[in-house]
Amino acid sequence: MPIQLAYIGLGSNLDSPIEQVRQALDELDTLPLTRLVAASSLYATPPVGPQNQPDFINAAAALKTHLSPLALLDQLQALEQRHRRQRQRRWGPRTLDLDLLLYGQQTLVYPRLRVPHLHMHERAFVLVPLHELDPTLLCRQRPLSDWLTGLDTSEIQRLPAPDVTHTATI
Repeated sequence: MPIQLAYIGLGSNLDSPIEQVRQALDELDTLPLTRLVAASSLYATPPVGPQNQPDFINAAAALKTHLSPLALLDQLQALEQRHRRQRQRRWGPRTLDLDLLLYGQQTLVYPRLRVPHLHMHERAFVLVPLHELDPTLLCRQRPLSDWLTGLDTSEIQRLPAPDVTHTATI
């Protein structure tokens, strides 16, 4: 498989969410045939959906990978499981949520995966860290900044950047 640049959204609001996200960023660099090349700052964000849950910690990561989109998704879901992710209710609290947002310039539709991520252009908690990583990225043929202009970012609080240093060699 040729190398691809993939972007991952990370989120957590249970069991020390800052540590969950920071640990997941480190673990992304250990996935087979994959290297973490950049990570955004961490952001505190209010929950989407049910409001009777803690705020989230969100971030974005850029990976270089030789994995196919579905193989990468399998690796991300296995990582979620190692963090004891439980899917009890839609948009509910979670120890770790990893979303494959972009995979190169590809548009992909599989029964269990859509890239670009189906709702990413509607979610400030996804676009703000992604825009920090690469302000030139496009989503649905439009710059991220175009999508951000229409979203409320007032409740998103940037935290210090994670202490992660990685190389892009794979």
